[in-house]
Amino acid sequence: METTETNAKSPKIKLDFKDGKYATGRRKTSIAKVWLKKGSGLIYVNGKLFSDYFASDNHKMQITRPFEIINQPTEYDVRCSVKGGGPTGQAGAIVHGISKALVMFDENLKSTLKTEKLTTRDSRAVERKKPGRKKARRSFQFSKR
Repeated sequence: METTETNAKSPKIKLDFKDGKYATGRRKTSIAKVWLKKGSGLIYVNGKLFSDYFASDNHKMQITRPFEIINQPTEYDVRCSVKGGGPTGQAGAIVHGISKALVMFDENLKSTLKTEKLTTRDSRAVERKKPGRKKARRSFQFSKR
């Protein structure tokens, strides 16, 4: 019953982001389009509340981290659409997008977010598999005889 009530409430809350800021965040193979505006601290991911979208507490904590760093956990509303990758990559992409949008709102936050390495894209990705090998670097077992 509770899930249908929360799903019924989500479409009724219409967030208007005309006066907000837009940024794109990336991590691994995930791309997040993030809209940010002054508000009450609501975070929507693909039309759902972020607490409903992400099952892991670690991902939820990771997404709210930029707001906690600037000591404004309930100052901004966020709407984002994210695609590609898995939950970890998607959470990282959202964090990157939120950080970039926060810098657009206030240039003074750039140094604070940059020291925490949130404004730069984390370029680490899975290494491709090489021919003649089992994985990217793992070889097949060598047999002398």
